[in-house]
Amino acid sequence: MDQDAVPGIPNGWFAVGWSRDLAIGEVRRIYYFEEELVLFRTRTGKSRVLSAYCSHLGAHLAEGGRVAGETVRCPFHAWQYDGETGKCVEIPYCDRIPKKAKVRAWETMERNGMIFVWHHGEQKPPDWEVPEIPQLSDSDWAEPRTFEIEVPIHMQDMAENNLDPVHFQVVHSMLSVPDTHIDFAESGRFMHAVSYSEQETPYGTFDMELHRDSWCLGMSSVESRGIPTAGLYMFSSTTPIDRHTTVSRWAITSTNNMVDTAGEEWFTGVTSGVRDDMRIWANKIHRPNPVFCEADKLLVEFRKWAAQFYSPTV
Repeated sequence: MDQDAVPGIPNGWFAVGWSRDLAIGEVRRIYYFEEELVLFRTRTGKSRVLSAYCSHLGAHLAEGGRVAGETVRCPFHAWQYDGETGKCVEIPYCDRIPKKAKVRAWETMERNGMIFVWHHGEQKPPDWEVPEIPQLSDSDWAEPRTFEIEVPIHMQDMAENNLDPVHFQVVHSMLSVPDTHIDFAESGRFMHAVSYSEQETPYGTFDMELHRDSWCLGMSSVESRGIPTAGLYMFSSTTPIDRHTTVSRWAITSTNNMVDTAGEEWFTGVTSGVRDDMRIWANKIHRPNPVFCEADKLLVEFRKWAAQFYSPTV
């Protein structure tokens, strides 16, 4: 496929791992945003991400590198790079550190059990923060179950499903196309969508509402409302590995009073649903200028909204 037909890497906060999986002193090699990166946790417990190749002779900092205090130490000549700034702060055999001895430091943030990295095509700093999701830490809600999947597709094609109500009937066997409405906030960056449908459940037939929040292209939540006293919630971060490969991480929970019944069905439903999509995602192409019909108004709105997250191409 023509590479130019596929969108670039969008701007925003993206998860590069689960907080629980990175121990103090651990160094990991990761690849996201079409970049080789090193992820590590400092001795004071801070997660840090740097561009991977030492400014000295190009050794990969994650391949044999180790944590030294708040730095990562190169495995080749033991140059130490500060995790917050990317500057070399120690050369064990030289008192004078060259001004150009530094690597790119990527802004990181830990929220909701995930490690997030800020990506911006023009390397502009973050102008918003990852929200704290109360359902993931509230004692009235169950310990979140997690789910992770890698998909051979551009991340925008995954996100587009949120504003594609017809596919819920065709792919996911809903009885009818759900009525869906959207609105925007925070200068248009934040998008809220709600769909309405009648659903039969083991507890009866209910008028259900599916609320979907999107903070940027790739960070979203889904909340199901309608079953009395039941809270069902999912938070997800979908991250570009490159322009053709994406990894999505989900934290899924329910209120404690329904965790053994509706909660388990919620987890099964949302995870099996993505498997229904997988065959289509893995075998489709991205249409930068698709042929829309007049009933595709929500998809048109989604494309307009998504465009704001890309930096201009040179």
